[in-house]
Amino acid sequence: MTSLKTSIYSLPFLLVCFSSFLFSASFNMLIPELPAYLTSLGGAEYKGLIIALFTLTAGISRPFSGKLTDKVGRVPVMAVGSLVCFVCGFLYPILTSIAGFLFLRLIHGFSTGFKPTATAAYVADTVPAGKWGEAMGIHGLFFSTGMAIGPAIGSAITQYFSINVLFYTSSAFALLSILIIFNMKETLPAKQKFNLSLFKMKKGEWINKQALPVFWVTLFSYVSYGAIITVIPDWTTNIGFTNKGIFFMVFTIASLMMRFIGGKISDRNGRKPVLKFSLIFLSLALLWLGIWQTVAGFLSGAVLYGLATGMLSPAISAWTIDLSDDDKRGLSVATMYIALEAGIGLGAFFSGWFVRDIIGRTPYVFYSIALVNAFAIIYLYFHKDANEKLQKKSAFHLEKPIQS
Repeated sequence: MTSLKTSIYSLPFLLVCFSSFLFSASFNMLIPELPAYLTSLGGAEYKGLIIALFTLTAGISRPFSGKLTDKVGRVPVMAVGSLVCFVCGFLYPILTSIAGFLFLRLIHGFSTGFKPTATAAYVADTVPAGKWGEAMGIHGLFFSTGMAIGPAIGSAITQYFSINVLFYTSSAFALLSILIIFNMKETLPAKQKFNLSLFKMKKGEWINKQALPVFWVTLFSYVSYGAIITVIPDWTTNIGFTNKGIFFMVFTIASLMMRFIGGKISDRNGRKPVLKFSLIFLSLALLWLGIWQTVAGFLSGAVLYGLATGMLSPAISAWTIDLSDDDKRGLSVATMYIALEAGIGLGAFFSGWFVRDIIGRTPYVFYSIALVNAFAIIYLYFHKDANEKLQKKSAFHLEKPIQS
């Protein structure tokens, strides 16, 4: 049975948003404290691997999670992602060697390799086609709220309790995310039973060529985020703050202000104009962070960075769905996330390698990633895409069949 939906505010959509909020808070609350924790274990020189290893397994798992999302279902894949977060939170206090910690970062990466892939496909299933930008923006509000409060909560817990309590709290948030997922209805109409043969990848199942334009824009633009989450914690204390999560909180709050607006604008005026503007704004924000090395410059730079990413993220996600056939949504989203993880991993690895606890090198990281981001701008200006699906989906096609 099918019904026509013209509003994005359905119960399935709200449930997936709340689950994403908890999932995001679960792993983001660890980020500002992990560099110091790794240093306490004697592994200061491996700081660049904290994010790089996480994104490595996330990227490797994307084609598999995309295929499983399109074959087995959205809900099981989301549940696996949250389950990995839940388990890893309990293992960090146990595996306290440098090797054990780095191994866990590899395993933890499977969480974001699975859940966001299935989540994006689930969102596209449950909202009208002509409102994907708006829906991705609102879903981003929830995910980004988790990003905002997670680091702040993580730093506060570590300051007043201990790093182990932080790890257990991360597990608790992941468990709540799982409980919500178990109450969500599957949206994939023709599900297959899981079997190990699904892990055999054929030619054409690794990435979706339809989403290659998104791949390149995402790759170049997300190098900046990998560098930011690697160097900002130490840069924050150098500026004069004790809570290492303050930058993440400020930039995410600013991002929340733009996600809903940016998503709606991209629905009306197309993805590319929004992407071009947000990428230019992103480069300016990075240059600002490098030039103005004061408390005011730091906080205002966080705001500018948040506004830029708030416009960028929903437009990229919606563009991914626009360019994809309905039966390859999971693979298209996976393709986009492969680029995202590769960009974050490269940014994290090279910024960590370059800075190496020499704090004075940090501004040069900002300048470098602003230059890398410029490649995404150049690509968009030269890329021609006359047959975007968004142009074909007029107001007469806003109603999308939804399974009920």
